[in-house]
Amino acid sequence: MHFHRSFGPAVSHASSKEAFRAGIGAFVGLGLVGLFLLSPAIDLQLGLYLVAPFGATSVLLFAVPNSPLAQPWSAIVGNTIAALIGVAVGMAVSDLTLSVALAVGLSIIATVLCRAVHPPAGAVAMTAVMSPEAIDQLGFWFALAPVAIGTVALVLVAAAYARLTGRRYPFRQFDDPSKHHTEDRNPSERLGLSEGELTEILERYRQSFNLGVEDLARLIGAAELQAATHTTTPLKAEDIMSRDLITVGPDTGLKEVADLFRYHSFTSLPVIGTNDEFLGVIFQIHLINQAREPGFQENSDFTLAFRRLLARDREKTVNARRIMSTTGPRAAKDTPVAALLPMMAEGEVDAVPILEGDRIIGIVTRTDLIAAMARNAVRSQ
Repeated sequence: MHFHRSFGPAVSHASSKEAFRAGIGAFVGLGLVGLFLLSPAIDLQLGLYLVAPFGATSVLLFAVPNSPLAQPWSAIVGNTIAALIGVAVGMAVSDLTLSVALAVGLSIIATVLCRAVHPPAGAVAMTAVMSPEAIDQLGFWFALAPVAIGTVALVLVAAAYARLTGRRYPFRQFDDPSKHHTEDRNPSERLGLSEGELTEILERYRQSFNLGVEDLARLIGAAELQAATHTTTPLKAEDIMSRDLITVGPDTGLKEVADLFRYHSFTSLPVIGTNDEFLGVIFQIHLINQAREPGFQENSDFTLAFRRLLARDREKTVNARRIMSTTGPRAAKDTPVAALLPMMAEGEVDAVPILEGDRIIGIVTRTDLIAAMARNAVRSQ
């Protein structure tokens, strides 16, 4: 009855920004590799030329960099093994159809056993078998140049491009430090499950080629937070928010901002315009960041940071508008408290402004949220 649906898109909707990020990355990657390392024209003397499977490799490296199939080991080892097999089969089997089928089949077996599955490797094996002139001239050198050298170059470009565009490639390992640079895992990934248990789950459901252990931990953590929104007592933001707000204007100097932080022991200050419209929020970390310079310790506390600001006399030129955040999460007064959990779970923000139209009517801090959860836990006992 629903069979026709299986022919529709299986991938969730992606933003146009991500589509352009991936496409531009492939353009840059193949362009740089072709310009500085490999030639677009076939070079049977050195073997330094682009081959069609590099296009498929680029799709994985730049469009789905989190995929286990796109990681450096899979890409480099997978393509190289397939090239070696393709050359060997091309030399040993004269029938083209048989050699193509045999080379691809053996490549699949070898890459699976080597934990180096990389779909473009099948195309690498076919390219080797269907290029008799190149094989006669280059022999097994074909596996090194162009295949291995070209794949390594693409991987290096993909890693640099991911860093420049805010992505992670190669993907995080399960035991990597958290984003706070400590040995603790990020809050949403503290599942009580070991790496071995998560790996066993992936293998049980035959998903080890599609998902890494780190990504599984993130997804489980996110699912648990989402599930909490269905089980937590339906308190709303207006039930726990602070209403008597201390705010600053966009032109408020940093000295006044710092004085308010110290006097009220706040961790956040909303910034409002002349008509009381919400413009952004300042967190203490924004003020500390302004005091940092080469050699300034990142673990400096608020008081030391402010002293450094005074010494550099920067409060005269930097105001609230310059340091406030305008892109953080925000909510309405009827937003369930449980929906605020994922907004602050990762530690990116210490508070969520509560808006009514363009005006701020309250703010929910992490302390407010913890207190509400504690009260809810006591009531449920």
